[in-house]
Amino acid sequence: MKCKALCAFLIFCGLGVLPAKAENRFIVRVNAGPAELSRLCQLLGCKVVGNLDGTLNQLFLLTTPDDFNPNLFLIILHFVPGIVDAEQDQVVSLVGGLNQLASPPPGLTDTAPVSYFGATVWNGYATQPAAQIVRVSAAQSTFQVAGATIIADIDTGVDPNHPALQSVLLPGYDFTRNQPDGSEMTDFTGPAPPANTANVAQVNQSTAAVLDQSTAAVLDGNVQYAAFGHGTMVMGVIHLVAPKSQLLPLKAFHSDGAGYLSDILRAIYYGVQNNANVINMSFDTTTSSTELKKALDYANQSGVICVASAGNDGLPAPPNFVYPAALQTDVMGVASTTDLDGRSNFSNYGNAIVWVAAPGEDIISTYPFGTYAAASGTSFSAPFVSGTCGLLLQLSPGANQSQAAMAVAHAVPVGVGMGNGRLDIVQTLQSLSPD
Repeated sequence: MKCKALCAFLIFCGLGVLPAKAENRFIVRVNAGPAELSRLCQLLGCKVVGNLDGTLNQLFLLTTPDDFNPNLFLIILHFVPGIVDAEQDQVVSLVGGLNQLASPPPGLTDTAPVSYFGATVWNGYATQPAAQIVRVSAAQSTFQVAGATIIADIDTGVDPNHPALQSVLLPGYDFTRNQPDGSEMTDFTGPAPPANTANVAQVNQSTAAVLDQSTAAVLDGNVQYAAFGHGTMVMGVIHLVAPKSQLLPLKAFHSDGAGYLSDILRAIYYGVQNNANVINMSFDTTTSSTELKKALDYANQSGVICVASAGNDGLPAPPNFVYPAALQTDVMGVASTTDLDGRSNFSNYGNAIVWVAAPGEDIISTYPFGTYAAASGTSFSAPFVSGTCGLLLQLSPGANQSQAAMAVAHAVPVGVGMGNGRLDIVQTLQSLSPD
């Protein structure tokens, strides 16, 4: 009866079902399953789209016609029995910020094939300055580690056929299409470039890729592909550090860089419930979310280590808080440094969002079509830390978020607002070793 009375009030206030061209999206938590939500939607004309938290079955995506007043509808939802909380879904974007690639780094043309833990990769990728700065090779050899964990990345997906990554990739999931397989190649409809091309081309204003010029022309300046390759590049950095860790692509963003918070939440719960040990999140939003905090609390309580980029606006926190990096109980926020250990001018900073920093300029990594690219941004600083956590877990199985954060905090000081300093993987792993 109470639900019917609320629905009558909602309709009285002008929220009745009308013909609509679009929809509003709401993230709704219930305490006794979806039955009450279903009854509510039968009366109102809204729709329960699906479950967001996997086996927990308490968090749902609900849509209403665009004609509904979303603010008033949220008020109504908070009074419906059985509904714990509700918030409007939001769009999170990978595109934006001050990070620009001035020119391709020399290493991008160092295409000499070298063996890297069973795969053949470009020498410019394996020996790039960033890897030397954080001491990837020294850590791997000193501690005899290469990763033995599952590291998930919430992103645009991955090129599943990239020769460097193929042997360690898990299928993952595409939340943008609600289907298995976290491939970002499903977003690409242009011509594939010929193999082994050596043309260096600027793509998407901030990425230099070794691509056939015709393919570069398809990608460059095309809004549809503004973030194409982002996920493959992030995965490549993780693989550079922890080459024997399995990689779980969780595709929550389209190739234009846009993704719904609801899909990010689904990806977090999916990662935790599908045995991920580390979750990398190379994205940020300035809008806080109760459900994002709850999802990351769940990951923390499940023993999953979470890492996030600090963002590329060149702004301090406070007052500029970005999430999930600001959720420091659950996440290690990562800023970007230059190759000379200064703060990258595009990197957000402030100890309220930065736990540690890592190189983030001219990072050479894997790129779709089985090739390589260079890019700058905190998006490529974070996976250095995620990969480090993969090595750390090989030495200390079962280490949790707090323990991993304390180990990573053994870093090189680089100035105010950069958290505990610049990542040094040898120091991190040394802190786990008995004297």
